[in-house]
Amino acid sequence: MLDRNRAELINTVRGLSEEDTRRRLVASMTTPIGLLKHAAVAERIWFQHILAGLPKSECDGGATSGDASFVVDDNETLADVIAEFERVSERSRAIAADFNLDETRTHPRLGDVNLRFIYLLLIEDFARHAGHGDILREQIKHPAAPTPDVS
Repeated sequence: MLDRNRAELINTVRGLSEEDTRRRLVASMTTPIGLLKHAAVAERIWFQHILAGLPKSECDGGATSGDASFVVDDNETLADVIAEFERVSERSRAIAADFNLDETRTHPRLGDVNLRFIYLLLIEDFARHAGHGDILREQIKHPAAPTPDVS
């Protein structure tokens, strides 16, 4: 299911122009390309940092959560960000293969978590973000007509 949600998240940006993937259509930092960047950060934090125990500075890219995780450099293309997310996902699969579902690690705010928890958390997170991506895509491809002023 996690792999399915990873693929669905990528599908929300396929066929969009570089410009469209960077459009901010909501008040937050959320953009179609930013959702993928954010997902890559989440994978690094949960699989590389929490599960494998790597310091954030040794993860293979950004590992800062919050608004910073949605920021995409101007020189990064959509293809670059998709490739980054796919690389990070592959590394997550390799790391998880060495763990049993019930082996615990300590998260600084949540306490003891296991691989089962990480899978469920990211399944939910990526499904939600794929939904966000679907809505953003719909706004880009089929903008709503302005509503008439009835006053």
